[in-house]
Amino acid sequence: MEVQSPQPMQRTTLLLFCLMLVVGARDASADLTAFVGATQTPSTRTAGGVALSISLLFVGFEFEYSDTREDAAAEAPGLRSGMFNIQVQTPNVGGVRLYGTVGGGLYQERLSGHRQTNLGGNVGGGVKIPIAGPIGVRLDYRVFMLGGDARHTNLQRMYAGFNLAF
Repeated sequence: MEVQSPQPMQRTTLLLFCLMLVVGARDASADLTAFVGATQTPSTRTAGGVALSISLLFVGFEFEYSDTREDAAAEAPGLRSGMFNIQVQTPNVGGVRLYGTVGGGLYQERLSGHRQTNLGGNVGGGVKIPIAGPIGVRLDYRVFMLGGDARHTNLQRMYAGFNLAF
């Protein structure tokens, strides 16, 4: 059996790929965000939580916990969620970093003593803006898709948070 050497185009592609990895390589980074915002479905309610992100190059992972208050008068349930996400982000461009996330996890919906726990997913994106040193601001928009017998299966949430990079 004869082994063939790579064609010139394949070698060039492989060399360029390795060069991009070396030039673009940097240490892993992480950041912690404490946020406050609003869940807007079916009525606007206060939401708050924390997110922890760990990034390698432009791909990372995020765990996010959030809690939205219940509004019984508007029949808008409270929502707690713990989501694990894959995060794709741009390099710093003028100090600003854009990102997108997709993932899933558990949620608990509650309204007037009724509680339901089930699986859900989310997709969203935002921007991380540095202010001074490791301190920054994070703006985020998410759409949640809730499984099971959720009263509202698609929820939207926007938030702003303080971000600490380390």
